[in-house]
Amino acid sequence: MSAPALRADQAAKTMSDEELRLRRELAAVYRLVAHYRMTDLIFTHISARLPGPEHHFLINPYGMLFEEITASNLVKIDLTGRPVEDSPYPVNPAGFVIHSAIHAARPDAHCVLHTHTKAGCAVAAQEHGLLPLNQISMEFYGRLGYHAYEGVALNLAEQQRLVADLAGHPAMILRNHGLLTVGQTPAQAFLRMYYLDKACEIQTTATAGGTKLVTPHADVCELTARQLSGEDAGSDLQDDQAHDLAWAALLRLVERIAPDYRD
Repeated sequence: MSAPALRADQAAKTMSDEELRLRRELAAVYRLVAHYRMTDLIFTHISARLPGPEHHFLINPYGMLFEEITASNLVKIDLTGRPVEDSPYPVNPAGFVIHSAIHAARPDAHCVLHTHTKAGCAVAAQEHGLLPLNQISMEFYGRLGYHAYEGVALNLAEQQRLVADLAGHPAMILRNHGLLTVGQTPAQAFLRMYYLDKACEIQTTATAGGTKLVTPHADVCELTARQLSGEDAGSDLQDDQAHDLAWAALLRLVERIAPDYRD
């Protein structure tokens, strides 16, 4: 066994089963974000809340590419973004300004995922925001916050406005900046980000066509949003296992392309 693998194995023996599970799930999400080319070099973050009253979180070590993240090299931090355990890796406290505000204000936001993708930044620069052009984008119909750009997120005073703009939504567009999703699990936050980014890709492609765009009636958009978010009980058929099946398939993908994420 190599030295890094040995250290990871020893660390796993000293933490709870729940923390180890969360570390591996979060590491899998980092690898998936890298696989689907949603990274911005070493910048942006995905954070996950650990159970317990301490308000501790897991986040990536500053300076590492997302494709290098493993369960053991994730750093445990507090609400200020500072490490609470010895770690050979630095963290970027300034980058946690957005995450800490949302974690503190939203008990359901166990995972916060932020990206700077090309399509996400493009739609974030469009005055009308995300349009209901496709079934994928309709998942976020009436369920998407917008936050005006205030410069690089280095000022704590911005946190209250971030939280107010996100409100109870599962996702938010940071104007002139990028995308953000939250979830009760890393898996949920990732699936929301995957489809939010896909919706932005569809929109940038559609608007580049130069022809008039067609959007469904508002009632249809709202129905579709309820169906895709699991809020609809009136349709003839229900699909309550779609997200679990999708996540299981994604985990099989990670096991094939990056099995060291578990280390």
